[in-house]
Amino acid sequence: MEQKQTINFGAGPAKLPQSVLLQAQKELLNYSGLGISVLGSDLCLHRDIPDNYKVLFLQGGGSGQFSAVPLNLIGLKEDRCADYLVTGTWSAKAAKEAEKYGKVNIVHPKLESYTKIPDPSSWTLNPSASYVYYCCNETVNGVEYNFTPETNGVVLISDMSSNFLSRPIDVSKVTVKQIFLFLFVLFQTGVFDSSAGVTVVIVREDLLGHALKECPIVLDYKVQAEMNSLYNTPPCFRSVGGMRASLYNAVTLEDTAALADYMKVFLKEHQLTN
Repeated sequence: MEQKQTINFGAGPAKLPQSVLLQAQKELLNYSGLGISVLGSDLCLHRDIPDNYKVLFLQGGGSGQFSAVPLNLIGLKEDRCADYLVTGTWSAKAAKEAEKYGKVNIVHPKLESYTKIPDPSSWTLNPSASYVYYCCNETVNGVEYNFTPETNGVVLISDMSSNFLSRPIDVSKVTVKQIFLFLFVLFQTGVFDSSAGVTVVIVREDLLGHALKECPIVLDYKVQAEMNSLYNTPPCFRSVGGMRASLYNAVTLEDTAALADYMKVFLKEHQLTN
């Protein structure tokens, strides 16, 4: 008897295309002919991360990094300021949090709605900025960058919480003065404040050690790098109530229609009458 396929609307682990699952199955014991399981291999192996970068496994989700980024990097230059591209809910929250620690410059005209990436010709980058911050994929608003912002040599911070590992990223081709800082919540990809997970931070070594004096030690990248991400005890699981259906790219129209049909039946069976 053919097994019935369950439709996955989870935010994370989210649904994956069938072709991806079959490739993972094929390479479970031997990833890309390297003789090692994809489950046991090093993250650097998958991302072509140069030796002068540190990979940190931290806590607090993306929201914790909204604070950690400026606390560690906004002091790179004397002006203590940063440029932000605000194209959706997550980058807006990141910019608001950064205002606590320095001056924030929104580099483009204010958007009436989060439906597109502002044309780079409209950006006003500050050469005195310590870094430029953007969210590569705004899950709430459905806006994703299909290019890497040009920062004219200023450090680049990329929040890739929801599309990390979705396509090849050659970190080694980033210019000397730039950094890619990838954030994502393991097991809860794209859900910054959901159940306990791991936030991965990839940071170039020469950018460590510039934290503001008010930076909590648990958020200090240099401390975490020196302690192999074990400065504090890793989290335990916690339960979260509620229900969420996440419609990521791998969820088909047929899957969505099935969910809509189920919701109509559920409403009919459980709707309160006057």
